[in-house]
Amino acid sequence: MHTRGLLADNKGPWGPSGGETPSEGEKAPPPSGPSSPWASPGTFTPGGGNRQIGGLDDLIARSRARFGGGGGGNGGAGIGRRPPSGSLIAWFVGAFVLLWLIFTSIHSIAPEERGVVTQFGRYSRTLGPGVSFTLPSPIERVRKVDVENIRNIDLGSVSSETLMLTGDQNVIDIAYSVRWNVRDPELFLFELQNPEQTIQQVAESAMRAALSATTLNEAIGEGRADIEARVQENMQTVLNAYRSGVVIQGVAIKQADPPAAVNDAFKAVSAAQQAAQSDINQARAYALQLRQLSQGEATAFDKVYEQYRLSPDVTRRRMYYETMERVLQSVDKTIVEAPGVTPYLPLQQTRPPAAALQDPPAQGTATQGAGR
Repeated sequence: MHTRGLLADNKGPWGPSGGETPSEGEKAPPPSGPSSPWASPGTFTPGGGNRQIGGLDDLIARSRARFGGGGGGNGGAGIGRRPPSGSLIAWFVGAFVLLWLIFTSIHSIAPEERGVVTQFGRYSRTLGPGVSFTLPSPIERVRKVDVENIRNIDLGSVSSETLMLTGDQNVIDIAYSVRWNVRDPELFLFELQNPEQTIQQVAESAMRAALSATTLNEAIGEGRADIEARVQENMQTVLNAYRSGVVIQGVAIKQADPPAAVNDAFKAVSAAQQAAQSDINQARAYALQLRQLSQGEATAFDKVYEQYRLSPDVTRRRMYYETMERVLQSVDKTIVEAPGVTPYLPLQQTRPPAAALQDPPAQGTATQGAGR
């Protein structure tokens, strides 16, 4: 009795708020105050009815319930358990959705690019260079198009024959290239199914049309520049009618030769034509030179005549002196100033013969006698 009473004595700082210990045979009244936060761990039974739960265990159980966990264990047995896989999947799904929104809504357009925006597959607008925002995919999508890069298409081949018919019913082997770039990216994407193939076919058609109005000699000679200009113009006209959004920057003919079977003969003819043209050019240059020289002499004569009209005697004397100077400057001449004057004696023609030089004294005497 005494031991049971001693164990049943709950008085103290956390015991019942009032009353005495019930005697044997009497039922203990329910506690009037809140349960102690340090209640006995044995009183915690998860899933039970109206039970007392310790303060620390109550906090752990509520935390587990908040993160989707169930009950488990006594006391602190559930403190180190991981949250269930359902919460991790939710976190992963949320992160994926966030990244998807960021990467499909923010777009960086380079300076040489344009961004074509489609809303549910239909053209909406065109974005310029810089950072732009759109609705996330699949509501809006952005396709970037380079509008400044010059693209090149080669037609024909230098190693294999690409034959076309000229206007004078001759066959020519031609190879050329087309340079182009995009002007309107929205038209380039939606108006043509295969833009490069379309440009290639238009180029072939324009080249055949230009060659049909040109002779073979013009096509392999000085008419190439005119053919390139006409092909570029015709291509641009056709592509504008197609609403292609493409600009033709230029056409360059890389090869324009006769077929291989007759190429050597045509080269020989071309070389002869070039030689003939070179001779013609030289003759024209010589004729031009003579014409300019004649015009210069005629101009000088007109000036002299004007001076002659002003003073005929002076001009006549000056012309006489100038003419005699030109005539006599390269010939031997004897000048006689006046009558009675001994003319010039050419001493080199009056020298004695070589035999007279054998006796020097006699030669000296003879020379003195001759001088006297």
